[in-house]
Amino acid sequence: MKLSSSIFTFRFLNFNSLFIKSHPSFKISAATKRTMTQFPNFSTKISNSCPANTAEDSQVSPPEPRPQSPPRKPWLIVGLGNPGKKFNGTRHNVGFMMVDAIAEAEGISINTVNFKAQIGKGFIGNVPVMLAKPQTFMNSSGESVGAIVSYYKIPLKQVLVIFDDLDLPFAKLRLLPKGGHGGHNGMRSIIDSFKGSRDFPRLRIGIGRPQGRMDTINFVLRAFNKKEREELEFTFHNGMEAVRILLLEGFDKSATYVNSTKAMEQLG
Repeated sequence: MKLSSSIFTFRFLNFNSLFIKSHPSFKISAATKRTMTQFPNFSTKISNSCPANTAEDSQVSPPEPRPQSPPRKPWLIVGLGNPGKKFNGTRHNVGFMMVDAIAEAEGISINTVNFKAQIGKGFIGNVPVMLAKPQTFMNSSGESVGAIVSYYKIPLKQVLVIFDDLDLPFAKLRLLPKGGHGGHNGMRSIIDSFKGSRDFPRLRIGIGRPQGRMDTINFVLRAFNKKEREELEFTFHNGMEAVRILLLEGFDKSATYVNSTKAMEQLG
């Protein structure tokens, strides 16, 4: 079966819709519906038909069939945040918002709840993906993510976690192949669920630090204002492109794109 390697054209988002509800409904195409129940087997099917033997080659053994390749493991793309309407559009939920943006752009419906998470299944290009928004509250995110990874036997190198980062300037992105939790309790929980392994990629979205004497907890739970939402629109655009490159062309090209000075200047 021939696989398409083309990257979907970016469809500019109605950004304000991301702040109205955490997982909007989308129309699902016939091609997308096939992903809602299970991931496809990309193995090549071997035909059992062959031309009739002649008298001359009747003594020749038929060629042995080629072994089929195993099904491709999906990528798991996790956005971190807190469930509930009161947390919609807050800084600590920017991971949820990024996953919602990916879902809308790629036509993936986040329409099921399993493993303590809202989950959507679909494709980015020809790559099967799962989008997940853990509903455990931030500090227990690993309960959900660890269960998904264990059940589907997803390699950690194919688990991308998207989360807010106080140490990055607002609206900046940084893609890393591995690392610690950096004081982020959601990441701490996920690392613990992976038995201490830190070897999985992560996309950090900068939210900056509070000014003056504002408490950090109050800051991360504060909603973005109009100007900040407009800036995040470009951040999400670049983040979605980085995810496509990661899945279709590899980590190095994606990191070069998202971490480059040019990509940073587009947001500045």
